Amino acid sequence: MFATELADTVSGFDPQAFDELSNLEAEHFWFIARNELIVGVANKFFPEARRFMEVGCGNGFVLRAIAQSREWDRIVGSELHPSGLEHARKRLLPVAELVQMDARHIPARGLFDLTGAFDVIEHVVDDEAVLSGMHASMTRHGGIIVTVPQHPWLWSRADELAHHVRRYRRGELEEKFRRAGFEVLLSTSFTALLLPLMAASRLRKKKDDEAYEFNINATLNKLLLAILRTEVRLTLGGIRWPLGGSRLVVGRAI
Repeated sequence: MFATELADTVSGFDPQAFDELSNLEAEHFWFIARNELIVGVANKFFPEARRFMEVGCGNGFVLRAIAQSREWDRIVGSELHPSGLEHARKRLLPVAELVQMDARHIPARGLFDLTGAFDVIEHVVDDEAVLSGMHASMTRHGGIIVTVPQHPWLWSRADELAHHVRRYRRGELEEKFRRAGFEVLLSTSFTALLLPLMAASRLRKKKDDEAYEFNINATLNKLLLAILRTEVRLTLGGIRWPLGGSRLVVGRAI
């Protein structure tokens, strides 16, 4: 533990949400499709990477998918909140090392040839400190994959309940990549095909608990998963989406 003073505080995220997320992630269409996109991009752009660190691994849902995607020499998951790491430990030990840390102060230098942060840095006021720390933790020409929510016009009560600091404007994350020392290899939207449905949901401005976007029946969940899997296949095949609920940016340290 490197940041004990912040452990399980409501600092960018409410740690009480981990229990609910742990039950939702394995079945929900968005989390499943996002995993497939992340793993596909990692395999396409960084097939030789053998040392990976995820910043803000939460319950370990993404990290487990990455761990299972190939043979790794070292795989590390970091998270501010030990309550998230408790879930990750059940999913990942002894495959991965798990550490508690503040993403703005990464205690690693030149260790990893691939790093990732998946819907994490939108919770951090100083997101550029996180990107700079990720750069410092990497080997020369190492890779980075980041996903974030985008389009400020989609801001809703759900973002407030999730403790988001921002939704990214188009081009904003790419510019922050460059300032942190990365060359942008890929930038595309995600959840593009479902953007009209997402926008309609957000604009209803529901004020109940943050789980309302996850409360969908099994039949609809299956349909939405099929749509997003089609989008993932097209993205990995070279399609770039200008609009979508999220943005994925891939880079290389320079």
